[in-house]
Amino acid sequence: MKKNFFKFLMCGVLLSPLALTSCSNDDDAPSNEGENPGIENRWITLAGAKMQQTPGDGNGGTVVYSVSKENAKNPNYSIDVFGQGMDVLSNRTARLNSSVDGSKLFNITYTGANGGTFMTYNVNGANAFTQSGTTVNISQYAGTSPRWAKLFDGDKTGIAVNVTSPQIVNNTDGTYKYTRGTATVLSLDLQNILISASKQYEIPLTEAEEAQGHHIFRLDAPTLNKAGNKLIIGTWMRKTDPATGQNQSGFERLGTKSLVVDYPALTNPTIITSTVDNGDTSGYRSFNSFVSTDGNIYQATQRGTKGSHILRINQSNQYDNSYVFSLDTALGVQGTYVDAWRYAGNGIAYVAYTYTSANDQGFIARVDLNNKTAQKVNGIDYDADLDFGQYQGFVVDGDEVYVAVTPTGKDGNIYILNSRTGAVTKGAKLVNKPGNHYIGVF
Repeated sequence: MKKNFFKFLMCGVLLSPLALTSCSNDDDAPSNEGENPGIENRWITLAGAKMQQTPGDGNGGTVVYSVSKENAKNPNYSIDVFGQGMDVLSNRTARLNSSVDGSKLFNITYTGANGGTFMTYNVNGANAFTQSGTTVNISQYAGTSPRWAKLFDGDKTGIAVNVTSPQIVNNTDGTYKYTRGTATVLSLDLQNILISASKQYEIPLTEAEEAQGHHIFRLDAPTLNKAGNKLIIGTWMRKTDPATGQNQSGFERLGTKSLVVDYPALTNPTIITSTVDNGDTSGYRSFNSFVSTDGNIYQATQRGTKGSHILRINQSNQYDNSYVFSLDTALGVQGTYVDAWRYAGNGIAYVAYTYTSANDQGFIARVDLNNKTAQKVNGIDYDADLDFGQYQGFVVDGDEVYVAVTPTGKDGNIYILNSRTGAVTKGAKLVNKPGNHYIGVF
């Protein structure tokens, strides 16, 4: 994974009650961390989610354990993250990111008394994770349950986003006008563990869309464009029934939407809309869009009526509606749903997905973004209890993509997928416990 070390122009910005620092850069555009020559002696960290009440709910906390690449690739080596790992600070499932070289974990705690606390861990092997002495709590800006992602800018920046519970606004005569929440977009300096900038605003849709009750329920999966001057942020759309004021299900969906803001200022929020699909672009627990080798952003959709699509956002930060890539069509199934995915370089990506008749069973597909083709990866031990719904982390190291495959409550394995050749190698055994599952490799 290429590391670009940007020069940052530091300027002071006061956001009471914290003194914040605004960071910008005018060096080269950010690299895509899916394209790299591989990193020698990189740690491979496994993360597991513990059951709280229901098998697979992942709400009982998160445990991590790290091994060498050599051991990760060894099918005779066993990793027991739940028996030997370290608990990461988080009330529920932690949302983790790792540094390019695997030497650090970044975490924002999710919900609870310490929700919204950002911290870093140094990875020292096995269960030896050393938390840095500094933390910063962003809950006063982004709430105790912020969604966030690390930008592909050489481990410099994380972006946290949130929307307050949408509220109904009526006209003066008492009739329905619109539903809106207040959005927060906040940048974190991952190196110095501090808030770089934070902005809040309402994000209106068109007057006609809002009159029908459509609104943004959630923001997630921020991505920095190739030029390094815009963030593309995914949306999860909902609809209020104007007649009752209640949340409406089964509504006719709008075209797929994303939020675009200036970077690093985080200002000038605008909405872009795709006519290709009507799904959401927020993903769930992982990255949901990537800058490809061709400089365009590719973005997965969820919860639409047409199965998941991969959409393309061009370098003018607009949807390219001439690019139509339906995973239903490519895979020959109905009702595909992208749980998580990762760009691997040279137009190739790997997608963890399910589909309507699969009863939530997870599969992995190798996707060619240039040719708009997808093929289920064979050579993986699929199981009816395999669920990627909370999956977070893939490691891309040169041509190799590491993924953890464990059915809920059952043992599984690391698999190493070669993005150039398509080859599949079974790696270390992952020891599980009843109700638990592995949620990523970092």
